[in-house]
Amino acid sequence: MEKTVPRVLLAGTGSGCGKTTAVCAVLQALVNRGLRTGAFKCGPDYIDPMFHSRIIGAKSANLDSFFFDPNTLRYLLAKNGADRDVSVVEGVMGYYDGAGLTTSRAGSWEIACLTETPAVLVVPAKGAALSVLAVIGGFLDFCPDSRIRGVILNRCAAATYQGLAEEIRTRFGGRVEPLGFLPELPDCALESRHLGLVTAGEVADLKEKTEILARQAEKTVDLDGLLALAKTAPPVKYEPVTFRRRKPVRIAVAVDRAFCFYYEDSLEVLEELGGTLVPFSPLEDERLPEDVQGLYLGGGYPELYARALSFNAGMRRSVREALEGGLPCIAECGGFMYLTEEIGGMPMVGFLPGKCWDNRRLTRFGYVTLRAGADNLLCRAGEEIRGHEFHHWDAEAPGGDFTARKSSGRTWECVHAGGRLYAGYPHFHFYANPRFAERFYNACVKEK
Repeated sequence: MEKTVPRVLLAGTGSGCGKTTAVCAVLQALVNRGLRTGAFKCGPDYIDPMFHSRIIGAKSANLDSFFFDPNTLRYLLAKNGADRDVSVVEGVMGYYDGAGLTTSRAGSWEIACLTETPAVLVVPAKGAALSVLAVIGGFLDFCPDSRIRGVILNRCAAATYQGLAEEIRTRFGGRVEPLGFLPELPDCALESRHLGLVTAGEVADLKEKTEILARQAEKTVDLDGLLALAKTAPPVKYEPVTFRRRKPVRIAVAVDRAFCFYYEDSLEVLEELGGTLVPFSPLEDERLPEDVQGLYLGGGYPELYARALSFNAGMRRSVREALEGGLPCIAECGGFMYLTEEIGGMPMVGFLPGKCWDNRRLTRFGYVTLRAGADNLLCRAGEEIRGHEFHHWDAEAPGGDFTARKSSGRTWECVHAGGRLYAGYPHFHFYANPRFAERFYNACVKEK
């Protein structure tokens, strides 16, 4: 099958270059033009897609070539972008950065290649002049087919851009087009936290900021040029990824300020299998929803809301009783921490042993492959799950039922797992591990 998906990838020279700001500016400007706008994020990121979704009023999906095989990657691009006038894909880290120090695997460039998406490089220009061209030239020549077709200069003065734009056209002979600039806009800066930006829901004036960015983009970014470039992307060719529907079940999903890290495509797998997802708040609700056959506790920032989570003793008791009664449960990262005895000295559910504390640095970071030591809720002994870890907090008892392995060869033990439980720091995506979604769902059916 194939579908037409006009699209462009906005990539950066590195983290902190301003690509998220540029993406937000472009998305809001396209929405303001009345275009049905799609959004995607390269790599394992929860926060940037929240910003995208707030702007476009629809789901933003992840494109991850570590998680997904090439066909699944293209299927998800087509699935989420086919009804859009244009889609903007936000890159991850620097354009060529991948899963390790010496590889582009799972990076923005690989995704651009696998999806045949033209790329626009966001280059910071503050405090530089001719050196900007050296940066552009380096990125163009680093790989035989860079797929870079345009450049946006960030934190750039108008006069500087006028001079550099002409030099870009002259020096690179049409290989890459200057597509405008964004000046420094300190009032539109997005606050950071240890896992990246603060979440979109925490930015009270997000709409005002994105509107300012959009107005600026209309003035100084070549949006028509971006749209023309997006239309050059060839149709997406793929084979559909389908799931056999099973008996209906209800699965409780924690969704609030403390638990908000979910891949929407991943959750939709459970719906395609026949499930009804029932949102609830461990912060606000007194107990789990009635008549549920499964529980999903995603990641987020439970450490920021530890006092409120602890004071909600009714919910803590409800969760513990349900798990002790055998309710099938997936608990990733923050969800796992909620099931332990304490977070930062505040009592939690106490279903799992140990306390969690702030390690004040990235404890384990990046993609991992998890190998099961014994049969469990998701997989059989020896089977592997692709996932990722990214957290500052650590636990006295992180579990030992899986072995995590990085591409560097480093390994460690992690995850509490059994016939009705997966609970640990690693996150995963059901489209990367469809058999495991089916096994979790089947356990929920048996619970019914």
